[in-house]
Amino acid sequence: MSDQLYYEDVVEGTEITPLIKNPTPMQLVKFAGASEDFNPIHYDKEKALSDGLPGTIVHGRLKNAFLIQVLTDWIGNEGFLKKIVIQHRGMDLPGHPIVSRGTVTRKYVENGENLIECEVWTENEKGEKTAPGTALVRLPSRG
Repeated sequence: MSDQLYYEDVVEGTEITPLIKNPTPMQLVKFAGASEDFNPIHYDKEKALSDGLPGTIVHGRLKNAFLIQVLTDWIGNEGFLKKIVIQHRGMDLPGHPIVSRGTVTRKYVENGENLIECEVWTENEKGEKTAPGTALVRLPSRG
């Protein structure tokens, strides 16, 4: 992100600019290596199918990374992601888009920090929320 977001720019209900990812089977293999999550349901279609899944599925922690990226892109270099909590409620498949979204739910100042609470989530191409969560970010002030 080239523009810095400031506390004064945000109001409750503000939508976070969505981030669309299209994970590929190769990305899942690379992520498995980087995260040391070698569960075969993420790269072995036959194993995933034998486990009753619709095919290989995207790592939950990769979806976490997508949500972190949507927030850090939005808040800019001077913003700070203080906390994020994510639940994995649905499966996403490689070869299908995953959209990371969010909205501002609360804005307040505490101990001299400009804080923004957000609802965040990933959604599949059907619009179903597959990884809902909440986040707390700190933003700089224009003043």
